[in-house]
Amino acid sequence: MTTDLDVQRVTEFGPLPADRQFRLWVGVALGEREAAMLTIRLVDREESRALNSRYRGKDEPTNVLSFPADLPAEIDLPLLGDIVMCAPLVAEQAVAQGKAADAHWAHLTIHGVLHLLGFDHQQPEQAGIMEALEIELLKSLGISNPYE
Repeated sequence: MTTDLDVQRVTEFGPLPADRQFRLWVGVALGEREAAMLTIRLVDREESRALNSRYRGKDEPTNVLSFPADLPAEIDLPLLGDIVMCAPLVAEQAVAQGKAADAHWAHLTIHGVLHLLGFDHQQPEQAGIMEALEIELLKSLGISNPYE
């Protein structure tokens, strides 16, 4: 599989996972796809809040947002889209939930990629399918069920 992953760090917050960790997590979520292009943008609360407000109508920062690519049919690129992660919020959630930071980063990265692949959790049935896949993928990394 060829994955073109751009990790943008536009936050002063740290420490952050290394590119190789994001590549591993993205690769696990992508599975057998032959090629993929995506960006992960690590941001502070202000940018997360602005994007969440604009695109979801929620005036607060959120841990992860996914923006699937919407290419015209005649453009043949394996572009999946962009994932935006609020670095300080992800770290705070890991502590509050008693999870290892890397495990929470892995979960949210996989969650974001699954959204780019068309998975959703707005309806209970969809949520169950997406959560089961997340649990399975995280287990392959030695990470326990994040929903327990």
